[in-house]
Amino acid sequence: MRDMIAFCGLDCERCDAYLATLNDDQALREKTAKLWAELNNAPILPEHINCEGCRVDGIKTVYCDNLCAIRQCALKKEVTTCGDCADLEKCSTVGMVISNDPTALENLRG
Repeated sequence: MRDMIAFCGLDCERCDAYLATLNDDQALREKTAKLWAELNNAPILPEHINCEGCRVDGIKTVYCDNLCAIRQCALKKEVTTCGDCADLEKCSTVGMVISNDPTALENLRG
């Protein structure tokens, strides 16, 4: 499995936080912070939008590093991704990602 597939199956290389970091794109950081703040009802600021990928060493967004229940669960269970978890099919936590982005499940299944 590619390193840039997040624990949940999303493709980090398509994530606006990753792209803003990679390209040092302040306008994309601002746009992403505003959207994520609204979606998560949390104070997410442009300076929080820096990430080098969910499963690789390096910086993470505040949300991904500390608040993402999926990432925390996968780290606790010591799985490479949720695709390696026996509870994948019945997990409501990763299920919300999969229901919003069916390619995530394809990525998890490899």
